[in-house]
Amino acid sequence: MTLPKGFGSGGGGGSSSADVERMIGKRVENMTGMITASYLAAWAATFGGTAAGYFYYPWAYPTNSGHFAFIILTIIEAIGYIFCVKVMQEGSNKNSNGVVAAAVGGTAIGTVLISMFVGF
Repeated sequence: MTLPKGFGSGGGGGSSSADVERMIGKRVENMTGMITASYLAAWAATFGGTAAGYFYYPWAYPTNSGHFAFIILTIIEAIGYIFCVKVMQEGSNKNSNGVVAAAVGGTAIGTVLISMFVGF
């Protein structure tokens, strides 16, 4: 496999797994903002999907069921988001704990407020 300049051995043609890991790590370790934006968009879309049940189909989609689905899906999305960010930054010097805490904390507070005040 041909690697970009600066990776692998000088001209031997072979590449080690360490070179590939370094190369991939450099590509994604700065994408915390994009992954955070994707997480927040997924959370908003989850609310949008359950809001359709709250407001347009209340006879077929009870509010309590919608809140339960919204809370469970938010928890699943948060676990996936944390996993993505931590795996992405593994082996690098980056540390986005503050961004992750703010995003997950904000969606947790938003989920509680939405569950308390929307649909009843």
